[in-house]
Amino acid sequence: MSHEREDAEQAVRDWAAGVGIECQSGTRRGEYVVELPGEAKLRTGVSLLVTDRALSVSAFVMRRPDENHEAFYRWMLQRNTRLPGAAFALDPLGDVYLTGRLPLAGVNPATIDDLLGVILTVSDGSFNDLLKLGFLTSMRREWAWRVDRGESTRNLEAFRHLLQGE
Repeated sequence: MSHEREDAEQAVRDWAAGVGIECQSGTRRGEYVVELPGEAKLRTGVSLLVTDRALSVSAFVMRRPDENHEAFYRWMLQRNTRLPGAAFALDPLGDVYLTGRLPLAGVNPATIDDLLGVILTVSDGSFNDLLKLGFLTSMRREWAWRVDRGESTRNLEAFRHLLQGE
């Protein structure tokens, strides 16, 4: 393993310890997995992969949308133009991720913190907008089901104005 790669892996561990987030080894060589706490999206799982050339991050945002695909993807592509160091991406199933990359020479706890700050801010801040665009019909069905049965609607409260009375 190169000295730069070892330093980058140590920087990941140092960053996690410094911010008090549990960091687990992933399944791939040089991979670390963390969970970032959020508000709209309660937690964002992030894979940090140190390779011979770069630190790549990948964070699951949500599964592929049920509906309104064109507006959903357009929203992400337009948002990509304003994201510093990260971008929305899709896996082969159409599930949504945020990805980013740093060259090994630039990896240190501060740059990791900056990149993961963007990942968390965008994942958490985009979550409700993406839910409205891609899952509104499902949320309406769930709201009606819960109301009919007297179940809690707490997890859908942010969308009450869109769901109530439908």
